[in-house]
Amino acid sequence: MKINIKGKNIDVTESLRDTTLKKIGRLDKYFQKDVEVFVTYSVEKNRKIIEVTINLPGNILRAEESGDDMYVSIDRAVDILDGQIRKYKTKLQKRYQNGATIRFENIQPLNHEENKPKIVKTKKFPMKPMDEEEAVLQMELLRHNFFMFRNSETDEVNVVYKRKDGDYGLIEPEI
Repeated sequence: MKINIKGKNIDVTESLRDTTLKKIGRLDKYFQKDVEVFVTYSVEKNRKIIEVTINLPGNILRAEESGDDMYVSIDRAVDILDGQIRKYKTKLQKRYQNGATIRFENIQPLNHEENKPKIVKTKKFPMKPMDEEEAVLQMELLRHNFFMFRNSETDEVNVVYKRKDGDYGLIEPEI
């Protein structure tokens, strides 16, 4: 595996790098060829966050964990990825090999048309112009994670959403 490690707002120490290589290296048993793995460490307020992304043929596996201890977050992220890999591998074994053991690079990517999510409901609602604060209030009243609205200042459709850290985000179209 080719593991790329970088830090945002954090210095990646040798100890952290070595632990990461050791823990993520355990996943190497699932792959024969070099698979690229991207690991990003970041710190936001007091939360230490690790994001791990594995690029597979036709698929991407990703785990994000946060907590007070980066080493615990590494363990949790690797456990999540291990579960995702096992689930994906089992699905591929059933589909292509009749249950026989496989390696990821020996198979074709899944036909995403079969597993493609479907739109099962369409909603329409009037969008009266409002500012961001009113949109956040509406979102909270509805107890949703996001709310789409027409911005009264720009007359464009925007989305406010609740972030994991408890703050709010705003999505605006780029012109």
